[in-house]
Amino acid sequence: MCGICGFVKYNEIINEEDGLIIQKMNKKLIHRGPDAQDTVLIGRLAFGFSRLSIIGLENGMQPIMNEDDRLMLICNGEIFNYIELKESLMSKGHHFKTSSDVEVILHMYEEYGTEFLNELNGQFAFALYDKKEELLFCARDQMGIIPFFYTVVDDCFIFGSEIKSILEHPAVVKEVDLVGLDQIFTFAGLISPRTMFKNINSLENGHLLLIDRKGNITKQEYWDLIYPEKEEIVEPNPEVYYTDQLERLFENSINLRLRTDVPYGFYLSGGLDSSAIAMKINQLYPEVQNDAFSIDFVESELSETVYQNIIAQKSNSTLNKKTFYSSDISDRLRLSIYHSECPLKETYNTASLSLSELVKSKGIKVILSGEGADELFAGYVGYRFDRLRSMNLVQNPTNSIEKELRISLWGDEDFFYERNFSEFDEVKRSLYSSELNSIYEEINCINHFVIDKSKLQNRDILHKRSYIDYKLRLVDHLVSDHGDRMALANSIEVRYPFLDKNLVEFSREIPVDLKLNELTEKYIIKKMAERFVPSSVVEREKFGFVAPGSAYLLGRDIDYINEILSYDVIKKQGFFNPDQVELLKKQYSEEGFSINVPFESDLLITVITFGIFLNEFF
Repeated sequence: MCGICGFVKYNEIINEEDGLIIQKMNKKLIHRGPDAQDTVLIGRLAFGFSRLSIIGLENGMQPIMNEDDRLMLICNGEIFNYIELKESLMSKGHHFKTSSDVEVILHMYEEYGTEFLNELNGQFAFALYDKKEELLFCARDQMGIIPFFYTVVDDCFIFGSEIKSILEHPAVVKEVDLVGLDQIFTFAGLISPRTMFKNINSLENGHLLLIDRKGNITKQEYWDLIYPEKEEIVEPNPEVYYTDQLERLFENSINLRLRTDVPYGFYLSGGLDSSAIAMKINQLYPEVQNDAFSIDFVESELSETVYQNIIAQKSNSTLNKKTFYSSDISDRLRLSIYHSECPLKETYNTASLSLSELVKSKGIKVILSGEGADELFAGYVGYRFDRLRSMNLVQNPTNSIEKELRISLWGDEDFFYERNFSEFDEVKRSLYSSELNSIYEEINCINHFVIDKSKLQNRDILHKRSYIDYKLRLVDHLVSDHGDRMALANSIEVRYPFLDKNLVEFSREIPVDLKLNELTEKYIIKKMAERFVPSSVVEREKFGFVAPGSAYLLGRDIDYINEILSYDVIKKQGFFNPDQVELLKKQYSEEGFSINVPFESDLLITVITFGIFLNEFF
């Protein structure tokens, strides 16, 4: 994992001042790549690269050129199946200069043009410049694990692994994207291509960009999680077939993600997904003692230490624990917002940041983590509620306005996703200032693109929810601000076995009743895990950790939080209604107050983190 940045000027060549600009942009990414940095200027192009050395330690520095120096590549991420691709390319006559995994991208482009991306099994965002064609080719991986941001200003295409790098370019003007703010209140977080900065875009997962010599930009989707329509669903195979295939793909995914020239470890929460990774690694490599990393909470109701200890012992792992105190939230909240580059709906990123600090202190650069299983295998409570609604055991009360909103969002008036949006509309309006309310229809994110409804039509309701969770929760939140940003803040690369391209594509074939079996979530994962994970973990009830929120922060009387929430500051900034913020402060400070997560939103934590966001970037 690394940091990349750069820009292309359409109407003039790069000059000495541009050289200073790309250096400043690159320095903003040094946490992503502390091992080496370099910048390159050529013609109308400037590239910056910050390296985190993982594979090809001796000769993997970038940019990398092809044999005749026609092509130049900078890539953030890993190509896990590079060995197989390299062998195939060498049989076709290609010659490699390095032992780096990402060099295969250059030769795949030589062989196939831009039509090779689905041959890559990895997590990547890259920029490849073709000098002969004067073409810049950029792409983001299928699962959206690696970020790629870009903007166009004054006939200049500017990009970076993080927005803070783009902001170093003097042509870029900083302005809050109010639709992005409304997305964070309304959904799990930002949804690509939207960011919190107006006119700065996030390239969607499974998309590529082509920028020609005249500055014309073409964006194409090359992959997506397309579930079968109902009439396309075939007669299922026996259950054991799916269990066997899933385990085979899971093993292969882990083997690919253990390709590294540096020490690795894994996160261990004590839940099913991380435990499956730990136990499968031990099954594949029983002679190796690995490092496991866990967060333990001083509050007994939050601690999973019993299960963490069980799996660490059974998997022959050294368990490294970080005891997380509530004070760690306020101590790390500002840093987590700086690296997230957006406000947040909860404080869990501070725990993730603390965990990556622990990994770094142990000299480990690569971590395996269990994200993705909940979205692909019906792991959230919403899937069970869908089943209960279908059995008329849970009501789904609605009105004509709500039905219209659901049709607008999902193409289905009966599909409930997290909340009644018509009711929440009133909540947002009460919180926003009079200035924002005067333009509410412009900034209301429901009036803008949310999701491609054509990919929801005529699908099973489980597939429908899975696709929405994948797009609205997993890609731009769990593996972006929560995963990539909190890990790379401490120069740690996270790899996700459940997000292997081949495993994900196979998951589309698994019958829905093997994902949610009656009311048993992730049924097929559990059937697979029964073969190698202790039953005490497989059979335990799903544990959803909820980090302490704004009520906790108010109770600690923290100076910078008090300043952010002060009446005068809220009024001066002009985004929120200061009277409503005062009302929320009073309500959240009442003894016994609690928020029923995930069914209610901690509105005040988003106000707080937005205030931090303004302080950090404006």
